[in-house]
Amino acid sequence: MTDLVRSAGLSYFPEIARSVGLDPKQMMRKARLPLACLDKPDTPIAVAGLRRLLELSAEASGAEDFGLRLAERGGLTNFGAVGLIVREQATVGEAIDAFSRFIHIHHDGMRLDVARDGQIVTVTLHLRGRRPSAPRQAIDMALGSIHRIIQSLRGHDWRPQEVQLHYPPPRDRKRYREFYGCRVTFNAEHDAILLSARDMERRIPSAHPLIASYLRKRIEAIETRPASWEGKVDEVVRILLAGGDCTVERVAEHLACTRRTIHRHLAASGTSFSAILDAQRADLVIQLIEDPGRPLADIAVQLGFSAQSAMARWFRGRFGCTITDWRKGARPLTPPPDAPSATAA
Repeated sequence: MTDLVRSAGLSYFPEIARSVGLDPKQMMRKARLPLACLDKPDTPIAVAGLRRLLELSAEASGAEDFGLRLAERGGLTNFGAVGLIVREQATVGEAIDAFSRFIHIHHDGMRLDVARDGQIVTVTLHLRGRRPSAPRQAIDMALGSIHRIIQSLRGHDWRPQEVQLHYPPPRDRKRYREFYGCRVTFNAEHDAILLSARDMERRIPSAHPLIASYLRKRIEAIETRPASWEGKVDEVVRILLAGGDCTVERVAEHLACTRRTIHRHLAASGTSFSAILDAQRADLVIQLIEDPGRPLADIAVQLGFSAQSAMARWFRGRFGCTITDWRKGARPLTPPPDAPSATAA
């Protein structure tokens, strides 16, 4: 199954890439990642594509700390709704627990274990992947981001007790010591940050309990991300269709696979790409035609129809009336099968 991650993690990629002599667009193409995701932080992209981009960038630039450079510029804002709820927790410990609980909403394949042993708390990072462990740059970016988040909550003078990394030491260990501000152990059993139990009790001055409660309820409502191929394709189609650029090839690009792979998995699930696209078109078209000032020709282009007339034929077959009739409220009493209800619309 393809793990997905919000493209917000690449917000600073163009800047970092240029700083080490790389062309960010060229590197995105090499990694087979859609360029549009740089401007749309909520776009889901394949974790495998992100990891490939980081490794290729580090190799091409010679910047062994490329993942750390991205983490250094990032922060809670890169994590969207997850970052918001973390920021409003009362203590650092509650913030870390919230991050651990909800991180899968931002990154399908990322998990944190938080364990206390006496006066030491260990936050262990787990990144799912086909290899025994995730590539080095992906680990640096993820663990470095966790470090920056804790630091933003605890205070910029905060330092961990120790950082552990499972991979061999880099050529320049000093860079890692400067970034984390503590001892960094390589060839460790896990990828983890160790901090004092007292740090967990530190209150966050900017926290607001009412906002935290509100955000928690909202995020719990969207907590379950799609786990099936059908669900993941549906999620990507919905986002790409809203941007007016949705084809099976584009969806395959976001999922880091081929169109044949998508067709095969959807067929095994008893559905098809065209069925998912048709359902999402039906949901979106109702919202778009409610705006009388929006030209129908523009709507047809956004929904991927070859012409306005093609959309008109599809709409009549799907909803049992013309777009003009729908806008006037003259809608069929018995809508065609699978058509969205007028009430829902």
